Amino acid sequence: MAQQVLGVIARSKGAPVEVETIVVPDPGPGEAVVAVHACGVCHTDLHYREGGINDEFPFLLGHEAAGVVEEVGEGVTDLEPGDYVILNWRAVCGTCRACLRGRPWYCFSTFNASQPMTLTDGTALTPALGIGAFAEKTLVHSGQCTKVDPNASPAAAGLLGCGIMAGIGAAVNTGAVTRGDSVAVIGCGGVGSAAVAGARLAGATKIIAIDLDQRKLDWATGLGATHTINATDADVVEAVQELTGGFGADVVIDAVGRPETWKQGFYARDLAGTLVLVGVPTPDMRLEMPLIDFFSRGGSLKSSWYGDCLPSRDFPYLIDLYLQGRLDLDAFVTEKITPTQVEEAFTKMHHGDVLRSVVVF
Repeated sequence: MAQQVLGVIARSKGAPVEVETIVVPDPGPGEAVVAVHACGVCHTDLHYREGGINDEFPFLLGHEAAGVVEEVGEGVTDLEPGDYVILNWRAVCGTCRACLRGRPWYCFSTFNASQPMTLTDGTALTPALGIGAFAEKTLVHSGQCTKVDPNASPAAAGLLGCGIMAGIGAAVNTGAVTRGDSVAVIGCGGVGSAAVAGARLAGATKIIAIDLDQRKLDWATGLGATHTINATDADVVEAVQELTGGFGADVVIDAVGRPETWKQGFYARDLAGTLVLVGVPTPDMRLEMPLIDFFSRGGSLKSSWYGDCLPSRDFPYLIDLYLQGRLDLDAFVTEKITPTQVEEAFTKMHHGDVLRSVVVF
C-alpha cells in the first residue's frame, strides 16, 4: 500500500521550505522504494527552491542520499529489499546513442520513476533531480540505486550522489589527472574541495587551491592541497604560473562557473593544458575572448557533467577507498541536521559556512 511519510517541500519560488506529509506509492515496474538514512543539502536544491531549474512547483527536495531498499517493483532483478544503496540521478538507459557508443556516462535518456509522489491532497510533486530524498522514504527508478558496502556511513556515502562525485570526477574522469600532474582548483566549496581530493587520489604532485575565503582554503588543504592562493590579494594567473615554474598548471578545474573564473582558468593552464568547467553558470552569463588565444594555446576545454561518472563503476570503488581510509568523505560532513533545519542549512551554504549539511533520518 502507498505510504505516508514526511518530506521537505518547496511550494513556490523563494518561499521557505516546509516539512509536510507526502504519499509514496508502491513501486511499479522497474521502480524501488528506498528508506532514506541521510541526504546532503546541495546547492542544486537551493536552485530548485529559487526557481532556477524550472517552475514545476511543488518540489520534493533532496538528492544526495544513501539508504536501504525497502521494496522493489515488477521486473527488478538486480536489487532486493535490504540492499544498502547510494541514489544517483543518472540511471543509464543502455540503448541511447551515447550508451551504444560505449560512453554511458553521457547517457542522453536516463531513467526516473514513472509514478509521481504526491501531497496528501493528490498534488503531484516534482522530485529534485528525479530523486526527492529529503524524505523518510522515496520512490526512484531501480537504476538510480547503486549498491555499496553497508559499512559506509550514510551521511558520508550519500554525498557521492551529487556534489562530491562531481568534484572527484572532474579531476579523475573529465580532467584525466594522472601521476605527476600539477592541478589548480578555482573555488573550494564542496565540489572544489572534492576536486582537490580527486587530484590527490590520481597522483597529482602539486595541487593548488584557489578561493576568496581562507576557511575554504583550509578545508582544501586538509583534503590534499599542497599550495593555496587567496584571490583577494593575488593575481590568480600569475600566482599559478609562479608555482609551476612559469608555465601554468597541467589541469585547471573551475568549480565556480563564472566568466571571470573561467578566464582565469584558461590562462592559468600550461600550453596544451586542460581546463575543466564543473561549476554551473547561470543562463545569462556570457564570455568574450580573442579567438586567436584558443588557437594559439591549444589543449582541451571541457565541461564535466556529474563528474562524467558511471555510478555502477565509481560509487563502489570510491566507497572502498573511503573504508580503506584513503578518501576522507567524513571531512565533507560539516554538520548533521533534521529535516526542519534545511532552510537554515541553505543560509549557511549561501554564506560559505559549511562544506555540507546532511539531513539524517
